[in-house]
Amino acid sequence: MLPGLAALAACNREQRRVVGVVPKATSHLFFMAVHAGVKEAAAEFGFAIDWNGPQDETDHARQIQVVDAMVAQKVSALAISATDENTLSQAVQRAIDAGIPVSVFDSGVNAKGYLTFVATDNLAAGVTAAERLAALTGQQGKVGMVMHKPGGTSTMLREQGFAATMRNHPGLTIAARQYGMADRAKARAAAENMLTAHPDLAGLFASSEASSLGAMQALESRGLAGRVKLITFDTSESHVASLRAGTIDLMLVQDSRRMGYEVVKSLAVKLRGGTPPARLDLPVQVIAKADLSRPEVQSLLMPRM
Repeated sequence: MLPGLAALAACNREQRRVVGVVPKATSHLFFMAVHAGVKEAAAEFGFAIDWNGPQDETDHARQIQVVDAMVAQKVSALAISATDENTLSQAVQRAIDAGIPVSVFDSGVNAKGYLTFVATDNLAAGVTAAERLAALTGQQGKVGMVMHKPGGTSTMLREQGFAATMRNHPGLTIAARQYGMADRAKARAAAENMLTAHPDLAGLFASSEASSLGAMQALESRGLAGRVKLITFDTSESHVASLRAGTIDLMLVQDSRRMGYEVVKSLAVKLRGGTPPARLDLPVQVIAKADLSRPEVQSLLMPRM
């Protein structure tokens, strides 16, 4: 490239609007797939992306630091999945009050004036999990919930939908519920505790990626795969292997790539003078072993990174 053209290209890159995107955690497979959708939208709409967040989604302080740094850098727009709906509220409100367009994805935050909320319909997903587990257990027995962590809106809604729907099935009892605190080892310990306290447990619902991985490991280590019915949330290679092996009966999977794409698109609409929708609910996909060969399911489970 000629020197003059190179300088012009560099200038154009510098002039591109920067959109800050702050996930709950950069290490989770779910957010890696979200990142793929973010990059796809950025390429389409001509944005530069500043992708930054905590390593661990219990690190609220780090997420606040990242948001405040992006406000100080005067990013053109901001998208966030809040680690805690209340703890992050002031940092997000500071961004909005600074005149930065903000959209929220995956998990909500108690702030006023953000543009769009893009997420899985998590309450409906919890209802689906309860109905499917009721059918798998024959409407009888004890079930347990391997929950995620307090304060995360998305997983709280799944758990609320599950618990409320279980009340419609009088033959089933939620005998135990414990948090895995967004950590697969702690989730495994929680599942182990439930299985010890309730050896007659008929089923488990794990409401997140980490909770699912812990529950899978607990059942496999105790030789209970296939005997205790298990419905999980999110996906990974381990999830798919456990579904094939019969440890998992059903996986509930989010369209994480589309979530990342849509949240950046909402900001593009605003920056171009339009009005994005206030809310976009994405349906959850229920996947059984027999579904794994379907092309659309393979695309959902293995999104292009």
